[in-house]
Amino acid sequence: MKEDHLQQEIQQLQNVYSLITEFLVQYSFRLVGALFIFLIGLWIAAKVSNLVTRQFEKHGIDLTLSSFVSNLVRILIIIMVTIISLGKLGISITPMVAAIGAASLGAGLAIQGMLSNYAAGITIIVTRPFIVGNTITVKGVTGVVKDIFLGMTILTNEEGEQINIPNKHIVGEILHNSFANKLVETQFNISYQSDPERVTELAKEILAASPNVYQDKGAHVGINGFNNIGIEIGIRYWVPTQTYYQDKYQTNLAIYKALHSAGIEIPCHNAIYEKYT
Repeated sequence: MKEDHLQQEIQQLQNVYSLITEFLVQYSFRLVGALFIFLIGLWIAAKVSNLVTRQFEKHGIDLTLSSFVSNLVRILIIIMVTIISLGKLGISITPMVAAIGAASLGAGLAIQGMLSNYAAGITIIVTRPFIVGNTITVKGVTGVVKDIFLGMTILTNEEGEQINIPNKHIVGEILHNSFANKLVETQFNISYQSDPERVTELAKEILAASPNVYQDKGAHVGINGFNNIGIEIGIRYWVPTQTYYQDKYQTNLAIYKALHSAGIEIPCHNAIYEKYT
């Protein structure tokens, strides 16, 4: 009995050895060939990806777009090489391609919002309607561009808040780009007995002396209109976006002090006072 059992074990080992030998003889060259093709494919993918990156840098194309395209090219080459390697091993790739196609369709429907953001991001990077450091206003939101990614654009404001705007909400919308500055518009009234020319001169002197007012675009001061309170004076000037409110408040205070020192009063509506007395 022991001899029979030993003989069976030896026979099983011989069968396993035969299977392994047959497999290696039949598939070793295929395995080596598939591995060789895959490694060569990885090398080609890296070379082509680096070539794309250098070409983008040579033509001054945005780094974000360059990185996206080069990585996409590398992934596509690796996928193609993997399919070829599997075919070399005798593995049918038709069911796999069908499964990938079905999965891609489902994934595309699930992430269509993300893909639209990426497409819009590529449009922004290529057309460059704004760059980092510009002040933009889109859909009522204003801020300084901090970063531009494929999926979103990040803004900051004077309060230090971070505003993330999906790129699909930027492309196709009315976009205001005031670059590094933002417009300040101020109105106040003076009495009809006051000299508007003297008031505009004082305001222009304050604006010209302010180091925070952007002088290249010039400041505008003049009569904006007339009402039953008095003559409405309008002031328009540009300040850095990051200090918009700070500069606006300081300038308003300086103008008020100048008017007060010159004996020019800002009138109030007596009817409003009588209504609440």
